[in-house]
Amino acid sequence: MPPHLAWVKEGYDRGWFVASGRKVPRTGGVIVAKGDRSELEAFVAEDPFVLHGIAAYEITEVALTTAAAGFEGLKD
Repeated sequence: MPPHLAWVKEGYDRGWFVASGRKVPRTGGVIVAKGDRSELEAFVAEDPFVLHGIAAYEITEVALTTAAAGFEGLKD
């Protein structure tokens, strides 16, 4: 888990990750990210969970048009 958490921290440090957490029930997790899709795909491929076959990612691209106050930075 520590290598994965270090990878998550790096995603935040790069300014790509906006929010993250566990699914309930605990069957995986979700990361809300913003940035260039090809750069994010390359970064996801470096997650230790992916490298060790523990997890696979499904990237869903969303074009936000409306956001609550304080979250306007998520919109395109």
